[in-house]
Amino acid sequence: VQLQACGGGLVQTGGSLRLSCAASGRAFSSYAVGWFRQAPGKEREFVAAMGWRVGRIAYADSVKGRFTISGDSAKNTVYLQMNSLKPEDTAVYYCAANRQWAADHSSMGYDYWGQGTLVTVSS
Repeated sequence: VQLQACGGGLVQTGGSLRLSCAASGRAFSSYAVGWFRQAPGKEREFVAAMGWRVGRIAYADSVKGRFTISGDSAKNTVYLQMNSLKPEDTAVYYCAANRQWAADHSSMGYDYWGQGTLVTVSS
């Protein structure tokens, strides 16, 4: 499966953005899909994930209540709605997919990755 992420940009603190991750090659509903982010000088970290087949959704504590992951199987696309953005949310955001739900949400559990989209939150 090939992934294409988009929707990043520059936004002020408190603003919103919606990221999209479109899949081609295979039905997204067959995969667990995750969003990760990497800030300059930091390691890549888990943000959110959803598993259609297992009916599960998970969020990092740092984004709970502010970010929402959702999917449209007809469009083969997963979204990350980001509200109440903070400067510490600034990072390159990546979507990733794997055939199985990765319970520990480690990036090592994902086989397919998109190219990343930059989100910058100004203070």
